Parts: sequence; C-alpha cells; structure tokens
Amino acid sequence: MHRNASRRRRAQEETCVYRVLRRASQAAAVLCLWGAHPVLAGTPEPAPVAPPIVSEDLRSSGEAGPTLAWMQFCDQHPRECSIDSSEPDTIPLTDGTWSSLQEVNKHVNRTIAAVPDQDHWGVVDRWDYPDDGLGDCEDMQLLKRKLLVERGLPQRAMRMTVVIDELGAGHAVLRVRTDLGDLILDNKRDAVLPWQQTGYVYVKGEGAEGKAWVWFGDRIAPTATAAK
Repeated sequence: MHRNASRRRRAQEETCVYRVLRRASQAAAVLCLWGAHPVLAGTPEPAPVAPPIVSEDLRSSGEAGPTLAWMQFCDQHPRECSIDSSEPDTIPLTDGTWSSLQEVNKHVNRTIAAVPDQDHWGVVDRWDYPDDGLGDCEDMQLLKRKLLVERGLPQRAMRMTVVIDELGAGHAVLRVRTDLGDLILDNKRDAVLPWQQTGYVYVKGEGAEGKAWVWFGDRIAPTATAAK
C-alpha cells in the first residue's frame, strides 16, 4: 500500500507541469478540441497518399513516471497497459500498414465528438475509451490503438505520448514506431505525420519495455523551433 501510494504521489508530482498547462490553457484547449472536430472545422486537409519519408526516431532520454490519469486507466484496463515483449517494437511501414493508419486516424477523428474531460466526466483529467461517442485527445488515441490492434498491428509499437501543443496546452497523441521512423496519429488532423512535422514539444510517453514511461527531454519538433 505504501509503495503504491508513493508511486501515485510521484506520478502526480512529475505531471504537475502538464496539469498546470491544462488548467491554465483550458479555454484554449477547448477551442482547439472543437476546432479539430470535422463538423465544426470544415473540410480536413487531405491525407498523404504515400508513406512519408521519416529520417529520425523520437529518442527517449531516461525513465519517467506516467500521468496519474494513465495509472487510473490501467487500474480499470490492466490488459491495455501490459507489454508483450514477444511483440515487435517497430512496424514495417508497408502500403497496407500506411492505409490502416490513415483509415483509423480519420475514422476516429470524424466519428468521436471532441469534449474536454471537465465537461464529459466532471474531472480535470481522465483517460478512457470514448464508448459514448464523446472524448478528448487521449480518449481518441486510445481508441485508435485499440482499433489498430484489432487489425493485427502490435500494441508494443504503438505508444501513448504526452506533448505540448501549438497553444502551449497539454495534449496526447499516438506515436507509432515504424522501420522508417516514428509517426503521429492526432485528433487535430487527419494526416498521419512524422513526429518532426507536428510542431509539438515531446515530453514523455509509454516505453516499449514493461509499464515504465520514458522522457523525451522536451524534444522540440523542428517545425516548432522554426516557428519561434
């Protein structure tokens, strides 16, 4: 009990910056969520028809504590948080895999209505499946991973990742590790992009070994650097 309580306190402390950003930018995050919904945002940008050329993996820089909301999600869905070390930790980016990534990303973005956790659940941060057709960024990414696993892709290669978005708000994306580099599935766009092209600051995410999360050292995508 004492060890579990310590883990939760550590996770809460390590995600302090993330939570403060969510609270401080709540209005901006709500606007961003709704701006990403296809009914309100107009016609989304067309997705690339060919797999992108990815030049670099998103490398971690040490172990990190998971978000408290992730730990609570794992308490409810333990199988979704376990790692099968026999699975590959990268996916060959074949034409079929590329099509699946695009189809699932677009499908979830266009069928789940974006609603912030406070309005949906009455709490600041909760990670769960959007079974009622409502959810925010992390809920949509969790559903995308579940659907991709059902298509035969290894869960070990698809990692939930916390970033800081273009508005300075905490945001969650699904990072897919391929043999050509890391790709990002995002509820803000239908296009599946290499991580360098998202403009986000990468904070931390699931690792590929056990349940431990990893730091990315606030890795800044080159497009974000160029915009400053």
